[in-house]
Amino acid sequence: MSSEQSSEESVAVSTQAQPLDPAAQSASEFAADGCFTGQALKAYGSQLRRHEDERILQYLPLVQRIVSQVVSYLQPPLSREDLISAGTIGLVKAARDYDSSRDAEFKTYAYIRIRGAVIDELRGWSFAPPSVKKMIDSAQEWSQRIMNERGSLPDDDELASRMHLEPQKLIQVFETARARHFLSIHGLDDSGPVLGGLLAASAPGPQSAVEQKELKLHLARAMRSLPEKQRQIVLLYYHRELTMKQIAEVMELTESRISQLHAAALFKLSVLMKQWNDASPDERKGI
Repeated sequence: MSSEQSSEESVAVSTQAQPLDPAAQSASEFAADGCFTGQALKAYGSQLRRHEDERILQYLPLVQRIVSQVVSYLQPPLSREDLISAGTIGLVKAARDYDSSRDAEFKTYAYIRIRGAVIDELRGWSFAPPSVKKMIDSAQEWSQRIMNERGSLPDDDELASRMHLEPQKLIQVFETARARHFLSIHGLDDSGPVLGGLLAASAPGPQSAVEQKELKLHLARAMRSLPEKQRQIVLLYYHRELTMKQIAEVMELTESRISQLHAAALFKLSVLMKQWNDASPDERKGI
């Protein structure tokens, strides 16, 4: 047997013993046919790019879904198209960087990367000028003061009266506050507990197991203090992951009204959760 024949048989045995994925198989076929290594690598890269393109096309609807969940936080000049563009870039990067040898499925990995890209785009904008931020701080201070006086939050009409605002103007404050607190709601800064994560799932957070349990109990009490419609909207939005439009259909209200109630609910929850977050361990027992 010639050395050339022996070499060919060794290659054949080796390829049979270790099955190749489709992309590597293409490269192997090029090499077996005597093509240059550069051509084999080019074929391998082309196969990988085709797989990436297929993943991108398959999961483009996931970009739309994630953007629909956060679109209520938009403030001009940022648009829905800006978020879709950012999310699509996140998906492309996910398809490029995905490592199938890791435990996470691509869908999970893509969700994290898309959502992160969308939130980064939101984070890059200033949601409110100083004058509006001052009004939001005032609303929080009045809410805290009234809560300290009687142990419960004021309703919207009472808070508007204390602040000498028209009710519609207070709603605008709530909606701006919702955008301002977006990062803390989703745990992207250190200003408070991860409200979105706690409402959506039991994912581990930075707190100890005991503190996390206490936080969830306080959140449950805070949720019970909300008006019925506001509580239902928060649960549908975070737990069921419905969009504002879908919630409007379920509750038979306009999408605009759902957005207003959602903003008011998050403002109240932010006040209650901030009170817990700022308290010492001993003080939290009395909250």
